[in-house]
Parts: sequence; C-alpha cells; structure tokens
Amino acid sequence: MKSEQLSKSPLGKNSEYATQYDASLLCAIPRALSWEQYGYDSSPYYGVDIWNAYEISWLNSNGLPQVALGEFIIPLSSANLIESKSFKLYLNSFNQTKIENTGNLVETLENDLSACAGEAIKVKLVPVNIKQDLLNGLEGKCLDDLDIKIDVYNRDASLLRVENSSVKNEKLYSHLLKTNCPVTGQPDWGSIFIEYTGKSIEPSSLLKYIVSYRGECDFHEQCVENIFLDILKICEPAELTIYARYLRRGGLDINPYRSTNRAVPNNFRLNRQ
Repeated sequence: MKSEQLSKSPLGKNSEYATQYDASLLCAIPRALSWEQYGYDSSPYYGVDIWNAYEISWLNSNGLPQVALGEFIIPLSSANLIESKSFKLYLNSFNQTKIENTGNLVETLENDLSACAGEAIKVKLVPVNIKQDLLNGLEGKCLDDLDIKIDVYNRDASLLRVENSSVKNEKLYSHLLKTNCPVTGQPDWGSIFIEYTGKSIEPSSLLKYIVSYRGECDFHEQCVENIFLDILKICEPAELTIYARYLRRGGLDINPYRSTNRAVPNNFRLNRQ
C-alpha cells in the first residue's frame, strides 16, 4: 500500500508549481505501524510530528501579498503521513490566491491537512515581523566528540550496548543524524535528542548506532520510530524519549517526537535549522 501511494506522489518527478489554491495536490502516505514488526501488541510510544513552514504566502482581498511562518502539529495517531513535496506544492498553491483574512487561511489549512492525514491537525500562523525567541540548543551531553572508530553506515541495532546495570536518567544528543529520502535518495540531515531512565547505555555504542542510519532510506517519522524501538528493545529503559530536529528542505522542516510519556515538546529551532 505504501509503495502504491508513493508511486502517486510527486517525489522524484518534475512538478509544475500551481499558484492557485488546489487541495488535491496533497498526497497521503499510510503510516507504517513500526511497533508491530517488533512484536508489540500496541504502540509503546506517544508523540507528534511538528512541521515548520518558512515559505507561506497568499494575497489579501486587495491583492497585496502576505507572508507568514507556519507551525503544523500532526498527531501520531493519524492514519497517514503527508508526503513532504506534496505539502510544499500545496502551500505554494496559495501564492496567487486571494484570502479574506488569516483566520480563513488557517481554517482552510486545518480542514485540508486533517482530511489528508485522517485526524485533526493544529495549524498556527505567525507574522514574520513578530520577534520569536525560538533559537535553542539540545540539553544534555553531546556524543559527537567521542574518540571512536566507526565503519558501519547501514542501520545496525546490534551496535547498541548497555554499559552496566545501574539505573540512571540521562540526556544525550548528536548532530550526526543523516537519513535519506526513500524515493529520491536525497540526504536528510538532522540532530537527535535522547532521554532515558534505565540501565546505562554505552555512549560509543549509541553514537555508532546513530551514525549507522547514514545509509538508511525511509521517511523522517519512520526512522525516528525505528530508533525508539531499537533502543527500547535492546536497552530496555523504563522511560524513553526521542526527538529529532531535521533541517528544512523546500521551506519545510519535520521534527518527529516519540516518547513513553504523553507530552507535546517545545518547538524550538536549532542553529542549523
């Protein structure tokens, strides 16, 4: 089903950019239930996908162009992912479309995107002239300066190791996450935050594991879920949170969040985003 939907998506194809509103441009991709492949009877995580859009524009009723930043909160429980290129084409279709006010635009976006995802999506538009103190960093210990040899660049969960049986709460992060588009093979660069409570995870094994995604081809959301599930299965933490902040492509960045705890994370922005 997933491959059938991908064949209908605009990924890897030449696309004409519509400048008049067209909701039919949106392409839904059924979410793969990753946890089923790991033997879970139900999802062991909660979460959301946070999308940020930096290229939203439309015309007001007088024909004057308007611009805004957009935040889209897509619940993990939605039946579908929204394919990113179709999302970009859809947003661009507003460029020459007259819309009476911002409230009408938000309502249209929420209705169309919710219909595509199969569940209610929250949309927030922010004027570009409003100062936002969103620039932030990841908390905890950075793994990237570890002096280790790495030679595995295809996903390998067997790299993960538990250091000892002592229980700790630890926050770790890396800016070395790289995955790839499952259709075009284009690189997707990101930073990843990991917080867990449980047996101590060997830092070098965790970094090697993260780097092993360098050759992985899948959607941002699926990659983050697989990282969550591999760590949960092998390291057996009592609590686990994974939050990836991917760099933007086509004016959009995607930031999947998965956790054993119910929460909606802060939508900050890293320097490289």
